Amino acid sequence: MQVENAIAFVAEQEPSGLDIRVNFGIFAGRDATTAELEDLGKLLVPEAGEVSIVGEERHEMSDSAEVMLHQVRVAIPPERIPDDNIERSDLCERLVTLAEIWARQCIHQRHADVTEL
Repeated sequence: MQVENAIAFVAEQEPSGLDIRVNFGIFAGRDATTAELEDLGKLLVPEAGEVSIVGEERHEMSDSAEVMLHQVRVAIPPERIPDDNIERSDLCERLVTLAEIWARQCIHQRHADVTEL
C-alpha cells in the first residue's frame, strides 16, 4: 500500500530540535492567517536558519472535558540548535521573543472577540 493513497496512516516523527508553541487563539480569538504565518517565518528564519510553522486547531478530549484551541507551532530542526547550553538558551529566548512580538502585532491589527471561555 502506498502512503499517498491512504486516508489515515502512522508517520514516524523526526526528532525535534526545538518546538515553540504560541497560544494564538486564546489571545486573538481566531486562527492565524496564512499571511501572518508567513510573516512569522520571515522573522524567525534570520535567527534560526530553517523553521517549520504549523497553524492548527487542537482538540484535546477526555471523558470529563473537551478543549479546542488555535495554536501555532514552530519547529526548529536539531542540526540548527547549538550544543552549548548558553547558546541554546539565548537562541530560545530570541525566538520566543520574536514569536511574542509577532503574536502581539497580529492581535493588535485584527482581534476577534472571544465569545465563550
